[in-house]
Amino acid sequence: MASPHSDPEDVHVINHERDKDLEDSPSEPAYAINDHRPIIADKLARKLTARQVQMIAIGGTIGTGLFLGTGKSLATGGPASMLIAYLIVGGIVMLTMFALGEMAAFVPIAGSFCTFAGRYVDDSLGFALTWNYWFNDAVSTAADLVALQLVFAYWDTNLPGWGLSLIFWVLLILANIITVKAYGELEYWLSLLKVIFIILGIAVNCGGNNQHKYLGAHNWYIGDAPFVGGIGGFASVFVTASFAYGGTESIAITAGETKNPTKNLPRVVKNVFWRILLFYILSVLLIGLNVPYNTPGLSSKTSSTSPFTLVFQMAGAQAAGSFINAVILTSVISAGNHALFAGTRLLYALSVDRHAPKVFGKLNRNRVPWIAVLATSAISGLCFGASFIGAGQLWTWLQNLVGVSNQLAWIAISVTSIRFRGALAAQNKTHLLPFKNWTYPWGPWLSVILNVVIVLVQGWNSFSPKFTGVDFVSYYIELPVMAIMWLGWKAWKRTKVPTYEEMDLETDVYVVSEEDLVESEKEKSARGRLERVLRWIF
Repeated sequence: MASPHSDPEDVHVINHERDKDLEDSPSEPAYAINDHRPIIADKLARKLTARQVQMIAIGGTIGTGLFLGTGKSLATGGPASMLIAYLIVGGIVMLTMFALGEMAAFVPIAGSFCTFAGRYVDDSLGFALTWNYWFNDAVSTAADLVALQLVFAYWDTNLPGWGLSLIFWVLLILANIITVKAYGELEYWLSLLKVIFIILGIAVNCGGNNQHKYLGAHNWYIGDAPFVGGIGGFASVFVTASFAYGGTESIAITAGETKNPTKNLPRVVKNVFWRILLFYILSVLLIGLNVPYNTPGLSSKTSSTSPFTLVFQMAGAQAAGSFINAVILTSVISAGNHALFAGTRLLYALSVDRHAPKVFGKLNRNRVPWIAVLATSAISGLCFGASFIGAGQLWTWLQNLVGVSNQLAWIAISVTSIRFRGALAAQNKTHLLPFKNWTYPWGPWLSVILNVVIVLVQGWNSFSPKFTGVDFVSYYIELPVMAIMWLGWKAWKRTKVPTYEEMDLETDVYVVSEEDLVESEKEKSARGRLERVLRWIF
């Protein structure tokens, strides 16, 4: 990346290990060697490889939303509604990821799209969005710990749900507080189990079962299928799909700890999205074909059985169902691990941007924001409320909150992308982008329009056939909260929307390090090319 005073093709080298005291001054600017760009947020240890970041993205997204959320979607909307909604939301996420990947490769920092919103739109929007998304990740961790209780209930043990959640709550905190490398490795291997499961699930559905026959498509024609619940049932699936896809955008939050982000992030964005979309659409199609929408236990107040487990029960012995349930259990833990990681980095970013107390920006000797880990994990204690209101009901409410929060984030990312590209054009810096969003300008605008429509209509079931106050709150409470935080901070701080010429396109722009250059040289070898192919496959 070029400095403003040099030729665009020049490569500048920065030593990211130069400062031993970064953890003691999280909000004081440091400066790049051989470059004059200020660095405010780019202080975390860059230890995550492209392999780990790809699996973190897959692992954080292919979790409870796919394995449990599809059961709720099928029960409330039917197989056709579920498939169409997942296709539409998948398209929205594709547009969002290209826009975000473009910005994150240019300015790879832990705050990612939340910090971008503050810099490129309005500081008050960045404030509201970051707090909203931090709460999103904290609640997601709680939702995953509640889902853990639902999945474990399959075995009908005497272990109380809160006890199971407590055990894994502590384990997740420890994994996130030690070192980012420990987090990355744990996430990689848990995620790999999910990829193997998807392949195995397709084989079973296509005839690899004890009956040696395809399970059939007759479930699309029973009862009210394929569209169950009319327009209300169809609309309600969108929030579940948004919860399921949510987390894809948070791979940009790993940008602050990714090696050679200008090369690895665009690669990860392009590769990961197509894998996720492939896994989701195939899985949703197979579930709709093989599991009746009226199957008992798909979604109730006290329970929620994974349709994947049901398929394996129908296809094989009870042991097969137990095996898949165990794999789903690891998936839920993996998704919780991912949510806690992302939430922690956002709280760190809030501290760096002076939107939260400085203490949350304090790093330990491994350069991990350990106080932010503890604070984020404290919110996930919501999971223990399942003992009082039913794990199935609590999980549904938490899922709605997170789904709407994801949609608001996607709207903000798209709006930020529009202004980011406008500023680049005004300052003649578009050529400096290491990765360009090929869908600009129509992609971000389409994403904004579709998301706004979905946010407004997806709560249809809370009005019809009768008004349900709690469901209404879970669908729409995020909207006034976001507005109050945005407008309140704007009024208090008197923030202004910067013009394209005023926008800061210098701070935290990544410059290539010596280690990045070495890695690039390695990739040119025969072994490097082989590793690239294997990385795409695995």
